[in-house]
Amino acid sequence: MEIDLMVLVPLVAILGTIYYYITKDNKYFHDKPIPSMATEPLFGSTRRLMTKKTSFHDFIIEIYNKYPLVKVFGMVDTLQPVFVVRDPELIKRIGVKDFEHFVNHRPVFGNNDNPHNTALFGKTLIALNDQKWRDMRATLSPAFTGSKMRQMFELIVECSANMAKHYKEEIRMNGVSSREHEMKDVFTRYANDVIATCAFGIKVDSLKNADNDFYVNGKKMMAFNRPIVMLKLIGFRVVPKLMNWFGLDLFDREQGDYFTEIIRDTLKTREAHGIVRPDMVNLLMQARKGTIKREQRETEDREEVKGFATVEESDVGQTGKGLQMTELEMVAQCLIFFLAGFDTVSTCLTFLAYELTVNKDAQDKLYEEIRATSKSLGGSSLTYDALQNMQYMDMVVSEALRMWSPAPATDRLCVRDYVVDDGDRLKFTIDKGTAIFIPIAGLHHDPQYYPNPNKFDPERFSEQNREKINPNAYLPFGIGPRNCIGSRFALMEVKAIIYYMLQEFSFEPTPNTQIPLRLAKGFAGMRSEKGVFVEFRPRKKDNEVSM
Repeated sequence: MEIDLMVLVPLVAILGTIYYYITKDNKYFHDKPIPSMATEPLFGSTRRLMTKKTSFHDFIIEIYNKYPLVKVFGMVDTLQPVFVVRDPELIKRIGVKDFEHFVNHRPVFGNNDNPHNTALFGKTLIALNDQKWRDMRATLSPAFTGSKMRQMFELIVECSANMAKHYKEEIRMNGVSSREHEMKDVFTRYANDVIATCAFGIKVDSLKNADNDFYVNGKKMMAFNRPIVMLKLIGFRVVPKLMNWFGLDLFDREQGDYFTEIIRDTLKTREAHGIVRPDMVNLLMQARKGTIKREQRETEDREEVKGFATVEESDVGQTGKGLQMTELEMVAQCLIFFLAGFDTVSTCLTFLAYELTVNKDAQDKLYEEIRATSKSLGGSSLTYDALQNMQYMDMVVSEALRMWSPAPATDRLCVRDYVVDDGDRLKFTIDKGTAIFIPIAGLHHDPQYYPNPNKFDPERFSEQNREKINPNAYLPFGIGPRNCIGSRFALMEVKAIIYYMLQEFSFEPTPNTQIPLRLAKGFAGMRSEKGVFVEFRPRKKDNEVSM
């Protein structure tokens, strides 16, 4: 059968163009004086990750360890050249000192170049670029100071105490001595209730009402392993301009509309009735009107005891001109708080609960500190200051964030050519448009910085030992002006629920507890392979008599 040349020639030309497009940067690093990982069409250097042969956390550690003697090496992430920076001092220069060259994150999930685009993710703080980001960060920055977190603390305590009470009553009502639970499910429901009350201004109880609309829609929004979401992720990586032209969003429209309606209703109700509540909605309303007051940070920083992992707001986040947020921009910021609270915080708590379960000495020592704190409060509810003064609690949380950082890596986009010169033998240019990977999980598991890195050892963060830690090799909340704006909020949320749960229960392993724990393979989110199962065993209180 003859082949029609009129069909064949255009077909070959199209295939050749596609092949050129997906391989044109595969040799990008060949003229750079740094090692680089092998590449292949479409996958770049990430086949093992994209085909679910490894987890993102383990992938970052694997590539970090591939070149142990270099400061930086190259790889191709699907189609984009990426410089993986291993050296803490170079990370500090890129993330802090020379921030102007690396202002933005790379647009993995689309951006907001089109002002008429109603896609929510592109309007979130994490996705905004350049001056838009500066103005939004300056607008939001005053809402995340220690004093503002203090105002919201009662809401978090209420959720924490309710959760401990729920599981205590559940055991009593069922007439059993203990109960096994899967930790990701437990803490996702807790984080859901906290973010509902603190960021959206509504009260839900995801323990008693397991299938409430807020929780169900949140679960759907966070289901990043669904085929449609994976196709979107690939689309944003391979043809980002086309995805933005169509106005496609990482979030499904149904969930976006649901959360948008909640915020709109809340705003209307509060403005109509003059309702003031110590939550994020109120702070955003103040920020939107430009009435939120910026505190004297010097005084606050001097007086407040902060967790080791807490990141500081840079001058960049305080010197933007601020902006008048639209309603859609307010919704977008609430959504990004939701994503962080729903997934990142619940992930941290899941792995922290695992480590406390399998490291009984650490759990017992933490419980003694909790008892002492409770006694000093005379039975009253936990206070913000009391929590901040719990040193061992901070050590335990800091170590869990080292071992199981919910963000195994972070990135920056080079916005103008940057010359790397270490004053020795290394000199090359990071070209505008290429990306930087900061391999957080690799740094956190490097024995050069953390001896015996796979051992859970809170003593690394004791008063005597924390001075030995290289601050540029401990990055659970990122580094520089684009660090996590909500580190204070996340830490008090994590510590509060651990306080109330360990006060009532000991965490015990069960036959379903996977030891050692292994991570689920694939790119979407850090989660355990088989779940993290823990038994909640009620503690005998001092005034209880053993039978």
